[in-house]
Formats: sequence, structure tokens, C-alpha cells
Amino acid sequence: MDTNQATPYLSIIIPAYNEERRITTTLLSIYEYLSRQSFTWEVVVALDGPTDETQDRVEEFAAGREHIRVLERAENRGKGYTVREGMLAAQGQIRLFTDADNSTDVSHFDQMRPLFAKGQDVVICSRDEKDVAGAGQAVPQPALKRVLGNTGNLFIQFVAVPGIWDTQCGFKAFTAEAAEKIFSVARIDGWGFDIEALALARQFGFQTGIIPARWIDHVDTHVHFWNYGTTLLETIRVRYYLMTGAYNIEPSRNGVKP
Repeated sequence: MDTNQATPYLSIIIPAYNEERRITTTLLSIYEYLSRQSFTWEVVVALDGPTDETQDRVEEFAAGREHIRVLERAENRGKGYTVREGMLAAQGQIRLFTDADNSTDVSHFDQMRPLFAKGQDVVICSRDEKDVAGAGQAVPQPALKRVLGNTGNLFIQFVAVPGIWDTQCGFKAFTAEAAEKIFSVARIDGWGFDIEALALARQFGFQTGIIPARWIDHVDTHVHFWNYGTTLLETIRVRYYLMTGAYNIEPSRNGVKP
């Protein structure tokens, strides 16, 4: 593994819990895409205390390949904590996190680059046409999940992030400046971290662009029905932190709680 390259243009952060069955396929897709690009890059796999053979699969893939780093952690802390850890360990001028199931193909980054070139600080994917034309789900979620998601989004917009109809698509990119400032003070360890990141982007005056996603739902998702309720509670926490000035602190470099 090569960890000594110059500052890369793009860092891709992949949070990984128990992903032994699909992480190799995802890494191969991302590696092949990046190998065709003219810009410099790195891949940071942030392990969230997996209890299966995810770490073995990642290390097997990384062996002999350049620009792949693995952040090891034995304790499971949640997706928000893991993305935060990866974002702050990354070195790229642009830092993109994507899900280990590859539900949003990495080639979506092609649409993000022009928005960063125009001065956007944050660019996200959306699966909702109300955010951007052309968005959708190539393989949709079950109807109940869609209803829960749409209902929850109305609450999220009212409480924390008005005007964005899909806050939860797991494909978001940040300039290094935005990533450092947002994830250094972020506090949400669970699924609500996306909402927190978008709310903080607005709080700090960063400009956010949206591109359409062609998203594929995977049956092995780690998102369960009870996570919807937890995410709404975390949304309330984000509003509370914003109202009380809890985010107005000097950012710490590691950005993670002990």
C-alpha cells in the first residue's frame, strides 16, 4: 500500500462494517474507475469494527495496489463516526464518501467535478426529482421504505435542512476546507450524520450543489426500519446543537470523540 503520494486531487472514503460479501466488488469497481482518470487519488477504507472477514477482504485487495489505505478500528461506533474518521484522515483536495454496497456508482463523480470547478464547496447526489431533474432509483426500495423515507424527509426539512428532498443518499463530496470544518465539529455517530453535515454546510456558509443519482437498492442493506426513528431523533439533536451554539467551537484535527 502506498501512503506517500503527494496530496491527491480526490479521496474516496468507504465506511465498512460487515461487508465481506460485497466489499471486493465495490473496491474493484472504484479502483478501475480511478485508474482511468488523469487526476491523482487515494482510497481510504474506514473499518467500523467488523465482526466478519471484511478487513481480510480489504487487505487482500489492497495488497500490491497503490494509493489504498485502511483505517482499522476494532470497536463498532456507527456510520457517522466512521465517515468522520475517514474524512479527517483523508488528504484529498476533494473528499467523497460512498457506501460499501456501491449503490451509487462511483462514475457519478464525473458530474460532480464541473460543480466543484464552478466554486461549489459541497456536492451531493439525490434520488429525488424534486431536488434535480433526472434523479431516480434504477432498482427502487420497497414501497414501505419509500413511504417512511418521504415522510421522514418532510420532518428533516422542517427541523434541520429545508429545501433538500434527499438528505440520505450515501454519495457526498466536500472540498478539503469544507470537510475539515464540518467533520471536525460534527457529533452524530449514527445514520443522521448526513443531515448534520448538510446543516453544518449551511451554518458555515458553504455552497451546496446537487446532481441526480441513478441509485440501486441492495437487499443486504444495513439500514433497518428502527433506524428511521433513530435518525429523526438525531435530527432533533442537530437542531438543538445549532440553537445552543454547540458547533461554534474550535475544530479538533482528529474530529472524533474518545
